[in-house]
Amino acid sequence: MRIPLLDLQAQYASLRAPLLGAIGRVLDEQQFILGAEVETLEKEIAAYSQTRHAIGCASGSDALLLALQSIGVGPGDEVVTTPYSFFATASAVARLGARPVFVDIDPDTYNMNEALVAEAITDRTRALMPVHLFGQCAGMEILGQISKQRAIPIVEDAAQAIGAEDQGRRAGSMGAIGCFSFYPSKNLGGAGDGGMMVTNDGEHARQLRMLRVHGEDRKYHHSLMGINSRLDAIQAAVLRVKLPYLAEWSAARRKNAVRYGELFTDAGLLEEIGVPFVRPGVGHIFNQYVIRAGAQRDALMAHLNKNGVGSEIYYPVPLHLQECFRYLGHEEGDFPEAERAARETLALPVYPELTLAEQAYVVETVRKFYA
Repeated sequence: MRIPLLDLQAQYASLRAPLLGAIGRVLDEQQFILGAEVETLEKEIAAYSQTRHAIGCASGSDALLLALQSIGVGPGDEVVTTPYSFFATASAVARLGARPVFVDIDPDTYNMNEALVAEAITDRTRALMPVHLFGQCAGMEILGQISKQRAIPIVEDAAQAIGAEDQGRRAGSMGAIGCFSFYPSKNLGGAGDGGMMVTNDGEHARQLRMLRVHGEDRKYHHSLMGINSRLDAIQAAVLRVKLPYLAEWSAARRKNAVRYGELFTDAGLLEEIGVPFVRPGVGHIFNQYVIRAGAQRDALMAHLNKNGVGSEIYYPVPLHLQECFRYLGHEEGDFPEAERAARETLALPVYPELTLAEQAYVVETVRKFYA
């Protein structure tokens, strides 16, 4: 078998006609930037995310940048976040002249360890930025308490977690601003880059709408120093076709994750690999299905590739050890759990269209490696 890490062709095949129709509609209207298509998607995403406002932008990376800017993060400030995430999490902080302050991760969930956050806060801390990694929400109850007690707003990096839940609350709705990515590999993916910011705060929504268009409050009048980060109408049209299927796709990913657990158990592999841990009360959407493979991770990845199974390492170098963040002064060993995850974890195929036979082949391929 040949099983890719993600099969976008399978999704496209089932939606080809409505997707082409939506793109054709935008071409007929010749309204390509923002406009009615984007406005309708914003209302739909706000409703889906249990928030009052949604503001489209050009990417998930820009969403983080604009969200931090909206809450006033600037030079000399600090933002407490995780060292185990996609680069944009920390780069959004640094691009504003602020300093990312890292907190090690929980080894079970891979999310920022909320028990370590309070001690990382200083009088320069301007925001907390948890990442809902791989589709599972960070510990938002404790983080919310810290936020309230210390009057420090939360920006949720929910790029991988649209539709995920913590105690019934949707990702993006639990902080001051939530940020989503519509990169094609996400559970709700576009036909290119795209992002969205959600909030329950009307003033944040007003500022974000200005910040995405160079800080413009009316044409050629600029109240703020913003950037050019507008969502394309074609992306909005594509996402509107896909959004009604999102809950079904996420449920299929959860079903595949449960089935992996059963197959790995039946194969007697639970001593060799660690399967994902799901916190009680959390609605995990499994944007990625990540196992721990220990010291043999790289050899296992090569074995899978040789036998036609796609896999990926998220993420091989934690942020505090990236070359561009050397100025922060961190060394290997500063965040041991993040570093261990970077050495040991491997993502396996979990996309909604994955069949039982394909999953069985993935597990059998892993079993043969350890045998």
